[in-house]
Amino acid sequence: MSERELNRIEVPSQVTRGTMTPVTAANMLGLSRRQVHRLPKDFHIDGPAAIRHKARGRRSNNRIDPAVREFAVTVIPESYIDFGPTLAAEMLAEQHGFEISCKTV
Repeated sequence: MSERELNRIEVPSQVTRGTMTPVTAANMLGLSRRQVHRLPKDFHIDGPAAIRHKARGRRSNNRIDPAVREFAVTVIPESYIDFGPTLAAEMLAEQHGFEISCKTV
């Protein structure tokens, strides 16, 4: 567990003991007061797994299809070698019909 996750265990336990207010805990963790009330309940039900981020280990929902990525990796060095990323992304959209952001290129 990271230090941030360990802090997410310690601070709500202080709230349940009464040594810290929920508002103070929310400010320390960067969460809303409602989330601070939710954390001890989830921790009691699921244990330490409730503290870690639920999307850890999963692939991004915004990932690019591997076939499109492979196509772009082969086409850009062949046809658009002297183009910057923005122009290369625009040319992929115009010439090949693949909408890829310039940051991805």
